[in-house]
Amino acid sequence: MTKQVLTVSPADKIDRVFFLINFENIRHVPVVDKEKLVGMLSDRDLKKVLGPAKKFVEKPDGTTVTIASRQVRTLMTRKLITIEPEQRAADAAAIMAKRKIGALPVVHKDKLVGIITATDILQAFVQLCNRVENSDASDKA
Repeated sequence: MTKQVLTVSPADKIDRVFFLINFENIRHVPVVDKEKLVGMLSDRDLKKVLGPAKKFVEKPDGTTVTIASRQVRTLMTRKLITIEPEQRAADAAAIMAKRKIGALPVVHKDKLVGIITATDILQAFVQLCNRVENSDASDKA
C-alpha cells in the first residue's frame, strides 16, 4: 500500500491529473474534497478525453500532447470500491481481479489513508514467492 497518495480535487482541471500521471509515473489518482474521497481517475479515463484539444504540452522528449481543459468532476468515477487498512492483500487482490480494476483506495473512517495497486499486489506476490523459495531451500539444506 502506498501511504503518500497524490490526490486532486473535483474542481481541478484534467491537465493537473495528466501531469501527475505522466510525471509522477502513476496510473490512478484519487479525488478528494474536504478530506473525503469522492472519486477516482485513471490513465484510461484520461485517454477518453484527450480528443478535442484546447492546450498543447511538450514533453521532455520533444513530443507534443493535447490536453482537454475540463474539470476533474466531469470525468471522475464516483461509485468507488474501497478497502480498509486492516484487510489482507489477498482480499484486495480478489476484489481487484473480480471487478477488473487496477487500484483500490484504502479508507479508514471516511478518510483516504492510502492506495493499493496491481503493482503493490505483484510486489507482495514476488516477496511471498521468494520467502517460500528461501524456506524450501533452507529445509533441504
